[in-house]
Order: sequence, then structure tokens, then C-alpha cells
Amino acid sequence: MLENDLLNLTHEQQQLAVEKIQELMSQGVGSGEAIALVAKQLREKNTQKQNKNE
Repeated sequence: MLENDLLNLTHEQQQLAVEKIQELMSQGVGSGEAIALVAKQLREKNTQKQNKNE
């Protein structure tokens, strides 16, 4: 299932993800929800990239 796919992120991509998560949390979003939202965005972006390469 797509939700369980692991993404290989560069250090820079990981840092950006952490910053997005922290930003969401500063806006009152719970940590679990913030992580889930950012992970979903990353997976969608990765899927779009894979579809372009097909």
C-alpha cells in the first residue's frame, strides 16, 4: 500500500520535512498529524515524479 512505501530522502529533503512539521506544530497541529500530512505530501510528490518518468 502506498502509505507504507518508504521514501529515500536526501539530508536536505529531510531537513525541509522537519521544518514543515515544526511549522505545522507551531500552528497548533498535533505532532502525529503534522508528520502524517508532510509524509502524505512527500508521497504524492514522489508518485507524480514517478509518473512523469514512465
